[in-house]
Amino acid sequence: MFEDAWQVELQAEPGLRIPNMFDAAAHGTFLGLYVQGEDIVQSDPNTHHVAHALSSMECIVVQDIFLNETAKYAHVFLPGASFLEKDGTFTNAERRISRVRKVMPPMAKYADWEVTVLLSKALGYEMNYAHPSEIMDEIARLTPSFSGVSFDLIDRLGSVQWPCNAQAPDGTPIMHVDNFVRGRGRFIITKFFASPEKVTRKFPLLLTTGRILSQYNVGAQTRRTENVQWHQEDKLEIHPHDAEDRGIRDGDWVGIESRAGNTVLRAVVSERMQPGVVYTTFHFPESGANVITTDSSDWATNCPEYKVTAVQVMPVQQPSDWQKAYSQFNQAQLDHLHNRQAAVTDSAVAK
Repeated sequence: MFEDAWQVELQAEPGLRIPNMFDAAAHGTFLGLYVQGEDIVQSDPNTHHVAHALSSMECIVVQDIFLNETAKYAHVFLPGASFLEKDGTFTNAERRISRVRKVMPPMAKYADWEVTVLLSKALGYEMNYAHPSEIMDEIARLTPSFSGVSFDLIDRLGSVQWPCNAQAPDGTPIMHVDNFVRGRGRFIITKFFASPEKVTRKFPLLLTTGRILSQYNVGAQTRRTENVQWHQEDKLEIHPHDAEDRGIRDGDWVGIESRAGNTVLRAVVSERMQPGVVYTTFHFPESGANVITTDSSDWATNCPEYKVTAVQVMPVQQPSDWQKAYSQFNQAQLDHLHNRQAAVTDSAVAK
């Protein structure tokens, strides 16, 4: 079906997942990456490994609305469109497909899908979409659970929940009624593989990472808002017993070392933590939270093991070596950006 629609032969072998891409890049067999709206440098574990992989590639294209951490490694940086500049559909976790209508033309001239079309044509593959509705129509043709979806239907009903097809022409508000779609369930016995991360005398604590309500994911957008009044830096929460054993007081700078690396954060002594467990968020790039997480992942899905990292925590007086190097690297990238902006401005004035 897809081969007929796209006039190409699809490879039967599955593609690489992100951790596999990094491993292949480090070995010199994965040479290029096109990233849209994702900041893998900050969000993925073992920052040293990620940075090494990106530095090993021959061509990295990043398309985004901000100069995020990944974009600082890009050979080509393409402008992205914000939600105010988009026209198309949005499908949420409720299976609800809703229309997105732009309120202003893209400041960079092109919407995200138009950039992809132009790039595809420049690379020799013709994409001839003239409107986002045509992309939705193709999804409906190629995806059975979306076969009845169209812009007209969404506009008429307000939103549609898939499956939306001949059996459910107005969508499916409740997916499972009397039984599950494919019966009572499908269970597969798999072998248990324990985490390779173990606490030792050198690394006696377990680090787990997560999010906080006022910042979203890597904070690329929310860090640029007044949300920083609630959460303006990543901190390490540690139980009072563990803090007392190490001479750590609330607000002290502490070094966190793992088998992957080390960084420095401000301590929050809190009984929210269990003894032996420490916790931090990863919303601010300068914190280096993922410098200390390892690249261990689930054998079946390659989902990174963010929640179990053996660490040691001790009081320190200065930033980590990684944080010092990051500060210099970040400033150099910002200087490149400002110099480019100044050159564009000078050129516009000259004209």
